[in-house]
Amino acid sequence: MRTKRLWLDRDPAAYKQWTELLKASDLVPDDQVDYTLGIYAEEALVATGSIYHNILKCIAIDPTYQNENLLTQVVQELRVQLLESGFTHYFLYTKPAVCHLFQSLGFSEIIRTEDIAFMEQGGPDFNEYLKEITASKRNTLKNAAIVMNANPFTNGHLYLITQAAKKNETVYIFVVSEERSLFDTATRFRLVQEGVRHLTNVVVLPTREYIVSSATFPSYFLKDQAQEAVARVQATLDAVLFKKKIAPVLSITTRYVGEEPLSPVTDIYNQAMKKEFSSDLHLTILPRKKLGQEVISASRVRALLNEQAYEAIRSLVPETTFIEIMKQKKE
Repeated sequence: MRTKRLWLDRDPAAYKQWTELLKASDLVPDDQVDYTLGIYAEEALVATGSIYHNILKCIAIDPTYQNENLLTQVVQELRVQLLESGFTHYFLYTKPAVCHLFQSLGFSEIIRTEDIAFMEQGGPDFNEYLKEITASKRNTLKNAAIVMNANPFTNGHLYLITQAAKKNETVYIFVVSEERSLFDTATRFRLVQEGVRHLTNVVVLPTREYIVSSATFPSYFLKDQAQEAVARVQATLDAVLFKKKIAPVLSITTRYVGEEPLSPVTDIYNQAMKKEFSSDLHLTILPRKKLGQEVISASRVRALLNEQAYEAIRSLVPETTFIEIMKQKKE
């Protein structure tokens, strides 16, 4: 047996072997990876595993070699790579039927769907996240949630929150914690807090790595480059995790989203929520707020930023967001 790194984007032969092994293991070849390991028996690829960010995925072992302890070897090699990259908390995608194998290697299951199981190792873990958000829980019965990247916070976001706040006792706003946006996480979180300060029944919370993150829904950040089939699996996972594990601890009964005429991946996410949510968790889709004939969107604001069209931006965002934009302009 020999072990080597596979350069999937440079080696067509290795890519073909990798794809065939994954399909034979009933896995979708997802080439959104930073690092891929292969184990060979002579010239045959008999085991593989990949890393994307702090996620282990696409782990497959040829059935002929299932008794060779190759799974442990693959996972251990991937752990070494993660530690070298500075990750001590990492996630795993796998098939539900083999969860027990990864539990024996120290992983804990967070959630599973019909297609995929989502597990983790290290910390701070999911249970600690639940404790964090529960600390902000209000003793109300009619509660709603909105998840947003807010890159940056716009009048469109504010409109959605205001509509939810009119019809619910408490509205929990989950601001995406990923550092993959034009505005950093701390700034986005603060701008949402400042923008809703006048709404006393709104609570702003982080998502950490458990709602629309590189762990639960990496395709969200690829937008038009994402594979639709992969995006649907990830969107479903994210929706089920929210419904079964997050909404209950805050007694959330409604989740609000805006219509999505601009992003196919976000539309897939809305469809997944509509399908997965039940009578216990209602999905309310509101028309997007418009200025003139165009919807107000963060992407529109970012495009105007590139054009340095600051006066056009002023009418699209709350004053607190505009002040931040002008501050960053000076810097």
